[in-house]
Amino acid sequence: MYDLVADVASYPEFLPWTAAARVRSREDKGDHEVMLADLVISFKVFRERFGSRVTLYPQDHRIDTEYLDGPFRHMISNWRFEDVEDGGVDVHFHVDFEFKNRLLQGAAGMFFYEAMQRIVRAFERRAAELYGPAA
Repeated sequence: MYDLVADVASYPEFLPWTAAARVRSREDKGDHEVMLADLVISFKVFRERFGSRVTLYPQDHRIDTEYLDGPFRHMISNWRFEDVEDGGVDVHFHVDFEFKNRLLQGAAGMFFYEAMQRIVRAFERRAAELYGPAA
């Protein structure tokens, strides 16, 4: 699951509302890697590009994302992956964001829970496609 989430360039293949993804750079820092990436999100009449710094900690099974530029006032997300005894993985995800535009912020508030559910299901389907169904 860590590898699936870390593969930002593949997001348009399976994540809803993700129209494009581009990895601008990758830098190996020894115990972690820093990636600068852009995503284009398209939802109804809204189409926005934003840039992020994605810090990958493969040994800790952790991914931290910081917002760089685009439509947000701020945005951070954190992923943490824990192996479980049955061979599966517990995925812990936290996101905090606020749009600069009040209209976008209002729209996000109305559909945020449903959007997160769709994104989680998209990651689960992609994991099943790549690694087989969960036991």
